[in-house]
Order: sequence, then C-alpha cells, then structure tokens
Amino acid sequence: MDTFVFVAVLFAAACHAGWNALIKVGLDPLSTTTLISIGAAAVALPFIPYFGMPAAAAWPWLIASVVIHLFYFASLIESYRTGDLGQVYPIARGSAPLMTASVTTLYIGEQLSLIGWAGILALVAGVFLLSARGGRELAKLDRRSIGFALFTALTICAYSVVDGIGGRLAGNPHAYSLSLFVGMAAIMVPYALYRNGVAVIPVMQKNWTRGLLGGAMQLFSYGIAIWAMTVAPIAIIAALRETSVLFGAAIAVVVLKEPLRPARIFAAILIVCGLTMIRVQ
Repeated sequence: MDTFVFVAVLFAAACHAGWNALIKVGLDPLSTTTLISIGAAAVALPFIPYFGMPAAAAWPWLIASVVIHLFYFASLIESYRTGDLGQVYPIARGSAPLMTASVTTLYIGEQLSLIGWAGILALVAGVFLLSARGGRELAKLDRRSIGFALFTALTICAYSVVDGIGGRLAGNPHAYSLSLFVGMAAIMVPYALYRNGVAVIPVMQKNWTRGLLGGAMQLFSYGIAIWAMTVAPIAIIAALRETSVLFGAAIAVVVLKEPLRPARIFAAILIVCGLTMIRVQ
C-alpha cells in the first residue's frame, strides 16, 4: 500500500476522533449531528465552483449515500440514547470493516491477501477490546443499544461501499465529497425539525462556531477517505478509518485523564499489529 495514502487515512482517522470529541457540547445527539452536518455543508459550498460537480454516472450512488447516511445518523443517535458511547461507538465501528471486506470481496471483486485479512482481523479485535473495557460492563448493555449499534455498522458498510464506487465514477472524488456533504445537510435539517421541532434552531445557534469547526474536520476526514478509496481497496480504507477509536482512546487518556488500563494497552498493540499487516499487504 502506498505510504502517502496510508498516512493520509490515518490522519483522517485522527480528525474523525477529533471532531467526535469536539461535538460534546452538551446538546442532544440529534442537534449535535445536525449542527455538524450544517457546518460541513457550509465549508463545502465555497469549494464546489472550483471542483465542479461529479460526473452523471456517480449521481445515483451519491443520492443513495445521502439516504444511507440519514439511516446511519438516525441509528447512531438511537444507540447514543440507550447505550454507553464508549462501547456502542466501537461496536458499531468495529463490526463494519469485516462486513465491508466481505461485501467488496464477494460483489466488487476486490481481493485481499492473507496478510491483509489478518491485519483487518487484528485491528477489529483491538477495537472490540477497547469496546469491552472502555466503559460500562457488557452485561449491562441492553439488546436495544446493541441492535442499533450493529445496524449502524450495516449502514457504515453500505455507505463505504457506495461511496467507494461513487467516488471512482465521479471523475473527481473531491467533487463527489463536497456534493455529498451538502446533500447530507439538506436531509438532516428537515429530519431534525421533524423529530424535535423548531426548538433545535436556537439551541444550535449558540454553538455554531463549534459546529463549523467540527463540520470542517468531518468534511476533511471523510473526504480523504473517499479519495483513498479511489486509489486503494475499499475494505482496506474502511478498516484503517476505524483507527479513529484508538485516537479517541488516546484523547481520553491524555486530555480527559482517564486511566491507562492494561486492556487498553493490549488493544492498542493489536491495532498497531493490524496496521502493520495492512501496510505491507
């Protein structure tokens, strides 16, 4: 795998962890998600005249991705309402790479080496270990939160595959990314108004600066991933993106002063081993 692509995706994963930490502004999950979507669209719009629109062949995939992202956000929000963020989020993100690798192998024809598969499995094992020891005990997680987390994983797999194909057909993956985030905001705002009414507007107005910064990081993070999926296997990029969980754990230890438990150290070692195998595959 090309070193530049590898490092760029890891940087994107760090940005992903960063904007997830940034959006903890005390709002409800739906308002927070919508605020970030608006911020991302606001950053994307000025660049559309420069990069242009994606090719016509990519539009069906773009529209499908916008719809899938609505289900992703709705499912993730319900996961947050019923479960612990420190476990629900890694369960959702940790399950997705295996699903994505299976789909791209069976239906797109992308072939991974044994080392590549081993790397994905090691990385996923590390993510799940962070999940199991990251917050409340697994026994206290109810079936509803696990169900939403696993459904979220399905949507992550779906939009990863769809955006990988759409970015390749777009002619310019950056044009695809910019249009995607504008479309996501266009669908998230009506959804938020439908769910919570106009009361969400003044709440979000008070935190617009964080929404703009978080949206910029979100756009940059996933924009890099979409570009990377046009030059490398979709499954590999999808797996590398999940290292955001490791960066999130590092933020929790360094910034939030959470304890560095042995389980976290072992999980980090597993993830690093997975990264090494993915790098050489």
